Amino acid sequence: MSGTLNKVMLIGHLGDDVKTTYFDGGGCIGRFPLATNETYTNRQTGERVSNTEWHNVVVRNKAAEICEKYLSKGDKVYVEGRLKTRQWQGEDNVTRYTTEIQVTDFTFLSNKGDNQNENSGSQQNYQTAQQVESQTTSAPEEEEDDLPF
Repeated sequence: MSGTLNKVMLIGHLGDDVKTTYFDGGGCIGRFPLATNETYTNRQTGERVSNTEWHNVVVRNKAAEICEKYLSKGDKVYVEGRLKTRQWQGEDNVTRYTTEIQVTDFTFLSNKGDNQNENSGSQQNYQTAQQVESQTTSAPEEEEDDLPF
């Protein structure tokens, strides 16, 4: 095999609300921290140990708008994408680095309560940015999917 692969799949909880920045050209970018947990039993002490890993997640354009609208702190989400490391020069002339998950697909895993507005009931069935975009452009809004989840 001569190719390479840069693919990340995570299921975790949002550590904060999605922060979206809009640009002059009409595009936008959304960022949020995602926490994944690892729990195991220490063989020597028999004690249960839990570790949390934090990931910087980036979504773009329509996906960013959807995440901003429907995700909030604590929600569980599946994200799929690739790793990207950026570097920049800080104000103190120190080179800084960050590694981010550039999202290509996502699925909302948290169930929202019935206390949301009537429009969000049909929106909860949409799982990815592509599904939302095709649903809003090709099908009437009053139709709902009969999905078991």
